Amino acid sequence: MRRFNDFGIVFPLVMVIIIKIGIMRKLFFGIALSITSLTACGQENKVVKGAVTEMSVAQDKFSEIGAAELPEAVTKAIDTYYPSAVINKAYMNNSRQFRLDIILKEGNSGTIYADKDGDWIER
Repeated sequence: MRRFNDFGIVFPLVMVIIIKIGIMRKLFFGIALSITSLTACGQENKVVKGAVTEMSVAQDKFSEIGAAELPEAVTKAIDTYYPSAVINKAYMNNSRQFRLDIILKEGNSGTIYADKDGDWIER
């Protein structure tokens, strides 16, 4: 007669239990993930009341203009921040924003944007 606590019988039973626990854990986490994703999709959109900030986006349609047509504030800003710069081409859009293609004394070139007051616009 065999004993049930024999190593040959106990070890496979323990392995079966461990495997079933692993499967149950994966099943549990899969169900939990499914429930949370379904509740996130089912939420209603809420209207937030508060201050409204208007932001104007400049149009990208720039028309070429002569460097002499630039406002004095823009030319002063260029002289202040880029003293060695030469304006290669200048463009203006309907919002009186300027795109300036400049060449520096060192040979570097680039494009900068400014508004009518000489303030830089990041692009």
